[in-house]
Amino acid sequence: MTSSNLPKHVAIILDGNGRWAAARGLARMQGHQHGAQAVRLSVRACRDRGIPYLTLYAFSVANWSRPKDEIDALMRICQEFAEGEHDELIRRGIAVQVVGDLEEIPTPTRRAMEKLVEDTAGGTEMTLALALSYGGRRDMANAMRALAVRARAGLVIPEEINEHSLRNFLTTSSMPDPDLIIRTGGEKRLSDFLLFEAAYAELFFTDTLWPDFTEATFEEAVATYSRRQRRYGRTGEQVRRLAAST
Repeated sequence: MTSSNLPKHVAIILDGNGRWAAARGLARMQGHQHGAQAVRLSVRACRDRGIPYLTLYAFSVANWSRPKDEIDALMRICQEFAEGEHDELIRRGIAVQVVGDLEEIPTPTRRAMEKLVEDTAGGTEMTLALALSYGGRRDMANAMRALAVRARAGLVIPEEINEHSLRNFLTTSSMPDPDLIIRTGGEKRLSDFLLFEAAYAELFFTDTLWPDFTEATFEEAVATYSRRQRRYGRTGEQVRRLAAST
């Protein structure tokens, strides 16, 4: 597989931790702990293949409705990841950013994440984005609100607002749109993840539960992506002619 066939930005919906634990008679928290290992694997898989952007849907806005003990466990795991992977991410040149609303995250976890973002800012090999307290609809609503404020202040003309100006106010604005979105756990939906950005993303669904996610699963998703023809509204013949001319 050549680098031209690789996605530039992979996004993953991490699903199945609870079911993985239940199938083994374990507490849900243990499923989340095992899922953290799959996070490390996915980061390494992207880094080793030269894929420059990886976004992980770690905690959604809707996840705040889960039982408090599970939320607390997830926040601890996020904090442990930020602290435990800090030096390794710096060493590997991986810049970390957070998409979503960090202000809603408990203080110890938020501070650990903020330090990780700050200390890895110089990384140039890869960007790892963690979606925390993230919701695609809310992100779009916040972006539209910011644009409305600027329009009211006379800083932007309403007639000039388009998809590009809206994109600039999303929390994902520093990254390209995802080329490939992977969802584990057997479900086939986006669950409010990157709704604006996913307009032309290729989707890959697998029954593999997130703690069982392996490099082979990742390779299957990337190989499937490489075989698809991305037309962006063009015909297949147009795409072939364009590829031949470059």
